[in-house]
Amino acid sequence: MTTEPTLPQPTTVPSQRSLVVKTTSGLERPEATNQAFTVAAAAVAAGVEVSVWLTGESAWFGLPGRASELELEHAAALPDLLAGILEAGTVTVCTQCAARRGITEADLMPGVRIAGAAVFVEETLRPGAQALVY
Repeated sequence: MTTEPTLPQPTTVPSQRSLVVKTTSGLERPEATNQAFTVAAAAVAAGVEVSVWLTGESAWFGLPGRASELELEHAAALPDLLAGILEAGTVTVCTQCAARRGITEADLMPGVRIAGAAVFVEETLRPGAQALVY
């Protein structure tokens, strides 16, 4: 007599996944920068909870107009990707990165915040979180 394997039963509450994307580069590495924003925007479009962290030279993209400085052939425009992320996700400039560049909360685009490593760690350690670094 053979028995069928027992399959897990669906739960009534779906698992909530989140994506934390950290980008560490800016205009000096346009492909890596654009890829980070593209992945984050795609996740937002798919309904995933998304948090993007701007560190290093990418901190400049938290300021109005700065995303338009990145141009990359055959890629979505960075201002469009950033706008899509801001509609449903979170964008954060690293506290230390902002301080090193003289960036303050008053300088940032609406919807962008400044926060530190403790918040990053909290977001990446949530159950169901996936972190990517570009």
